[in-house]
Amino acid sequence: MIRDWLERLRGAPRNRSNSRGRGSRATAARSAAPPPTVQYASSPLLAAKTPMWRSRLVVVGVGIGFTILIGRAVYIQVIDQDFYLKQGESRYVKTFTLAGSRGRIVDRNGQILAASVPSPSIWAIPRDYKATAEQHRQLAQLLGMKASDLKTRLTENGNFVWLRRQVDENTASQIKALGVKGIHQQREYRREYPEGEASAHVVGFTNVEERGQEGMELAFQKELQGRNGSRSVVRDRLGRIVEDIGDSVDPQDGRDVELSIDSKVQFFAYQRLREAVSDHAAKAASVVVLDAQSGEVLAMANYPSYLPGERRSLSGGQLRNRAVTDTFEPGSTMKPFTVALAMQTGRVRPETVIQTAPGRIQVSGSTITDSHPHGPLTVEQVIQKSSNVGTVKMAMQMQPREMWEMFTSVGLGQKPPLPFPGMASGRLRPFKSWRPVEQATMSYGYGLSVSLLQLARAYTVFARDGQLIPVSMLKNDRVANGVQIVTPEVARDVRKMLHMATIAGGTAPRAQTIGYTVAGKTGTAHKQEGKGYADRKYRSVFVGLAPASAPRIIVAVMVDEPTVGGYFGGEVAAPVFSKVVQQSLRVMGVPPDMDVSPQMVARAQAAPAERESF
Repeated sequence: MIRDWLERLRGAPRNRSNSRGRGSRATAARSAAPPPTVQYASSPLLAAKTPMWRSRLVVVGVGIGFTILIGRAVYIQVIDQDFYLKQGESRYVKTFTLAGSRGRIVDRNGQILAASVPSPSIWAIPRDYKATAEQHRQLAQLLGMKASDLKTRLTENGNFVWLRRQVDENTASQIKALGVKGIHQQREYRREYPEGEASAHVVGFTNVEERGQEGMELAFQKELQGRNGSRSVVRDRLGRIVEDIGDSVDPQDGRDVELSIDSKVQFFAYQRLREAVSDHAAKAASVVVLDAQSGEVLAMANYPSYLPGERRSLSGGQLRNRAVTDTFEPGSTMKPFTVALAMQTGRVRPETVIQTAPGRIQVSGSTITDSHPHGPLTVEQVIQKSSNVGTVKMAMQMQPREMWEMFTSVGLGQKPPLPFPGMASGRLRPFKSWRPVEQATMSYGYGLSVSLLQLARAYTVFARDGQLIPVSMLKNDRVANGVQIVTPEVARDVRKMLHMATIAGGTAPRAQTIGYTVAGKTGTAHKQEGKGYADRKYRSVFVGLAPASAPRIIVAVMVDEPTVGGYFGGEVAAPVFSKVVQQSLRVMGVPPDMDVSPQMVARAQAAPAERESF
């Protein structure tokens, strides 16, 4: 059929050679006849057979595609719908954090040492920020920034940027009054420390997130830290709250911590310490005041110090709580323990005479000397005049193990049982490694190291009739139960010797206090430098208790590297002890145990002190 149709088409030009009339009729006939119909179904191309596998492949491919789409839809809408629900909710649901307030730190009388106060923080959504040049300038000024710095800050992130954390309420109000679009405020809390540098090393401080970094803020982080609450709301497209969603979770404030510190005693101790550093051009100083009945730490101060709320450009020396982190060789303050052991073991009595002439003694080829020859001294006078020779002669009668057990029993070489960060354990080597000369030097405080808190605690043995009591940084008010180290008789005998050291003929008459009897021991030691000792660098120490008749407090003072006005413990540290004792006992309401005029005390303090051997 196709072939016939093509032939007809090819024959059409030949018909045009006929006459005009016939051609006209033919043309008219062709015009009237319908056009030929092409039957595509009979096309040989369509008549060709398609392989069955190809059609099946197409059907299978289409089926697999639909299966994948259906599976993906089921996965998104049924299996993993949480992600997409959250994405949708994020467009209109907002959860606000309701901050819980951090607990306060107070002293034993309820005086606030650390507290949180509301302090708004300023933040921005840079892409929403719109301000005139004048508004931008004023905002930068209120934020304490340059206008150019503020502009740079706003380009850091288009969605969120902190501008300033924890501003005061007045500044926050002025920023809000500017009405700058894109600037927002968030309610936060800032830590305040009313007692400032006087109690800085005890209280410590927090970071901007109110997490403890030092001191009791760090030690009691778990108790002080509150728990935040939350509130979920629906917002419209303008950011306005439409309704609440679900139940709000109320925040929980942190628990208050009541310390054993007496803020008045702490302040007086810090003031006297600062004066001593200034008067003697010293490097640093520390003081610890313990309640001899309860073991509570009434004061722990260091100089130099810092303001907890202003910590820019601080050095490690300012931040360090030297009373618990720094260790030193205690010098002659160890002599009472050597004498107590000698009496406890029955080797000597207070009236036993020891020949200290000619003021020196040889031990394993090393010479140990006194500041000057004393001749024969009783055991009481050995402590009163701080004789190295007399102490060594008693120590060399003992076994090293006995001395090591005595020193260990009073807490040396161990961390004090306090929840305080950075506590030092000091150094006390095992007795098996002691050489004779080391045993001799340890008897008067060389070859071992202690912290000032360890030393103060050790002296509770003499204040509590032979008992070593635990110490506490938290208010206790109860009489502490201790461990009996020596008999009450030995402890009282040593306490009498310590009292003799503070009167005329002793090494520390300047430790005397108006209205109260005192007892204590001086200590002066060369500072270690490299593998040896520095010739002109000293630590001056005094540890004592008052009233001597019935001890209520123990005060330990250490002054590091005094360079003016002497360097002996009786010249530098004992006067600090005297002033701290007098003010502390009056604050505590302890009645005087002696009736003495100020003139008599002044004359006693002006009496020449026995030169200490060290």
